[in-house]
Parts: sequence; C-alpha cells; structure tokens
Amino acid sequence: MDDPTRAVVRLTDSAELAAALPHLVGFHPHESVVLVALGGLTGNRVGLTVRADLPARDDSAAVVAALASSVATDDPAGVVVAVVSEAADESEPLPGGEASAGLPHRDVVHDAVVALAGLDIPVRDTLLVRGGRWWSYDCPEPCCAPGAGEPLPGGVSALAAASVGAGQVVERDRSALEARIAPLDGPARAAMEGTVWRLVDRRAAAALDAPDAEARRSWDAVLRALRRCGPGGGRVPDREVAAVLWALADVRVRDRALTLALGDDAAAAEVLWTECTRRGPAPLDAAPATLLAVSAWLRGDGAMANVALERALDSRPTYRLARLLAQGLAACLPPAELRGMLTSVSAGPGEVWAAG
Repeated sequence: MDDPTRAVVRLTDSAELAAALPHLVGFHPHESVVLVALGGLTGNRVGLTVRADLPARDDSAAVVAALASSVATDDPAGVVVAVVSEAADESEPLPGGEASAGLPHRDVVHDAVVALAGLDIPVRDTLLVRGGRWWSYDCPEPCCAPGAGEPLPGGVSALAAASVGAGQVVERDRSALEARIAPLDGPARAAMEGTVWRLVDRRAAAALDAPDAEARRSWDAVLRALRRCGPGGGRVPDREVAAVLWALADVRVRDRALTLALGDDAAAAEVLWTECTRRGPAPLDAAPATLLAVSAWLRGDGAMANVALERALDSRPTYRLARLLAQGLAACLPPAELRGMLTSVSAGPGEVWAAG
C-alpha cells in the first residue's frame, strides 16, 4: 500500500529518470550503480531506489545481486539500471582484431541484468549518466554512441518539486549527509559534554527514587525543546539539549518520542533529533540519531536514515532499536509499513503520563 503522506511521482522517459537520480537517492551519486523500481497501474510510478558504489570487477556479481534482491522487495513491474560514472569510454574488440570505443562499466550492467532476470524482473532500460549527459546502453542510435549522449533535461521536474515539498534536501554527496550530524569538536564539544554530564549526575538520583515522576518531567523537557524547533523558535540552548538527551535515555520517553514523527510536529521533531545527535556525546547520541533515522525514513529519505543509523550504531553498537531499524531498512521495509508499526506504539502505562 502506498504511503498517503508521500507524493506519487511517475517518470515518463529515461531522460527524466536519469535527471531525477539525485532526488531518488537523496544526494548526487558518484561512481555508483543505481536500481530504480517502476510499477503502479501505468508501470511508470517510481518505487524503491537502491544504490551502491561501483564495485571492483571481481565483486560486481555479488554487489548487484544484493541490490537486485533489495529492489525485488518492492514487487516492481520493471527496473531501470543506471550507472553514474565519469569513467572514459572503453575499448571493445571488433571482428578482425580491430577495436572501437564502448561505454564504460558494461560488465556491471550485464551482471545487474542477469541478477534481475534470475528474479523474473524485466529491465526497462540501462543508462549511463556522465558529465551532464545520459546514454542508453541498449540504444543503437547515434545519440547514444560513445562520445555523444544526450544532455540531461533541465528545469524543475515533478520529482524535484515533490522532494522539496517533502522537505528533502539533495546534498552534493553522501559525506554531506554525514556532515549534517557530525559531532562537535574543540571547546564547543567540551562545553556540551560538561553540561550533559552535570545534568545526568543531578537527575540520576531522582530517576531511582521516583522513576514515573522523572519520566513525566523528561517528557515535558522534550516538548519544551520541540516548541523551540518550530517556526521562529530559534536555537535550542545546550541545557535543553542536555535535558532531551537525558530524557531519551528512558526507553518509555524514547518510544513516545517516536510517535512525534507521525503528526503535525514531525518537521520540528526532525530538527530536534538532528541537533541532539550533532551536539550529544556518546553514547547518549544513539537515541536521537535513531529517532532521526525514523523521521527521514518516513519522508522516504533512505540515505539520511542510513547515515543516522550508522551514527547510532557507531556510538552504541548494542543499541537494540537502532539494530532492528537497520535490519528493516536493509530489507527495504516501506515507509508505510514503518508508519503502521509506529502507530501501534504505546507510551506505556497511562499513569506515567497523567501529569505530562
């Protein structure tokens, strides 16, 4: 079932799809192989998109087989295989011992077609995107000859407009996504850590003496910080970030915070989780990083969700929720199914939140 909160976008030709790859991936892919699922009643509705770095020749079959298995979870009517690379044309042998130029990475494309055929998934087209132009590997016309290619279409596409409407920012590459939540450094990091651990020392005793009252107090701290992250709210002070980091260490508070991604406060919550991940010391940054992954995933931004989950698991490798979500993302669980799972999340015993 489609996620009703996400725009349905249909791409009508290969040129449009080639131009749309950054919006489908979440950043401008470089030296990548990308599989795009297409389906729906017309067969042109964009579905799941999966990407990997271009593999070495010996690893190609295994890498594209994994991508094919992932894209198959979307039950596509067809798949487009795209290679994004600045590699030069390759020499291809001709009868009589001569050679001619050929498009690069045909071996990767061949492995992808074979893998998809093994899953009974038709390949709609095979594309090369390079230097602002695109080629179809299967097209015999002069426009797709090596050294030629067609310019990528300009203007604002339907997919670009839908991405902006959903709050997606297309970064220049994956490292730019990682930079969004890169940890603080220098004096700012030392100051933040001091604020956090002083608050933890003060609140730990209260949590032992009256855990339910402390949970209510913690939830109130989350809501106060959330209000600052809405329109016109301004920067969240370090002390409030520290209070949220402490709050999310309580699994009951964290699980209730998950549901913020479902309502009117979803955008503000994503801003808050980003700030807490960026400014939080390990291992307390694992919880907001995991919540950030959920927010991004529900928007259809799998790239940012992956980056956030990697941050969570780097900080706290045994963090159970992050591990479960990483498994779900690897299995290409659709955002609609995740939304349904979150809808069923309860805040725990009602009396805990009675005064919240």
